[in-house]
Amino acid sequence: MIITKYARLTTPSLRSGAAVLALAGSAVLLPTTAQASQVSQAAQAELTAVAARAATPAVRGGTSVSPAGHRFAAVASGPVVFEAGPIVVTCAASETRDNAIPAAPQHTNPGGPVALRIKPPVFKDCTTDAPGLRVAVETNEDSGPWQVLLQHGDPSTARLSIPARGFVLRTSGLLACKATAAPAGPASAQGRWEGGTGPAVALDRAPIPVKLEGSFFCATSITGATISARYAVQDTTDPGRVITVDPA
Repeated sequence: MIITKYARLTTPSLRSGAAVLALAGSAVLLPTTAQASQVSQAAQAELTAVAARAATPAVRGGTSVSPAGHRFAAVASGPVVFEAGPIVVTCAASETRDNAIPAAPQHTNPGGPVALRIKPPVFKDCTTDAPGLRVAVETNEDSGPWQVLLQHGDPSTARLSIPARGFVLRTSGLLACKATAAPAGPASAQGRWEGGTGPAVALDRAPIPVKLEGSFFCATSITGATISARYAVQDTTDPGRVITVDPA
């Protein structure tokens, strides 16, 4: 089991709600009922279109990850940031090493993503912006594996799969709280694959389910958090090779 120290989270759903409220407010300030009705109808149409796009998954083909069988490391190229309710944490370093691309033919999936099993990430030099508050991050694979699912497409995607209760963040000092990611079962953080000569997995405020426990001030009603990070992916079998995500 790996014990480390904190990172940082953000909640885009609050921004989405704020945007909807602002739009409704602008409609109320319009001088005529007809204009307000037109704006309301346009806003509703846009919300319906967004919901339809979200409900319709993109059509994607197969995926091939190369070089087959090579080992790799994923090292954060900047801070990792988590935020959940009152807990805001930044980790200066994070990595997962001694991982492997599946050997042929498992490195190719003609019908979807290729799953790469990874070691639970380590988080180092983590701090919080609250004075007098200490943080620690614990990761494990007690209930299942950590994985990255790579899908070729335009754009190609990278999905971080966290096993049930595989990430636990604790604060101590002035405020003792516990945040458990994927509390009810495996969960995924959706990101993107950055190809080219410096491939990376990027997560930009990716939402994950969490359960907060602790005192009244721990905001135990919060059920979601976000993670932002960019992990450079390096071929450790042959450092001169570049890991690629291609069509099957």
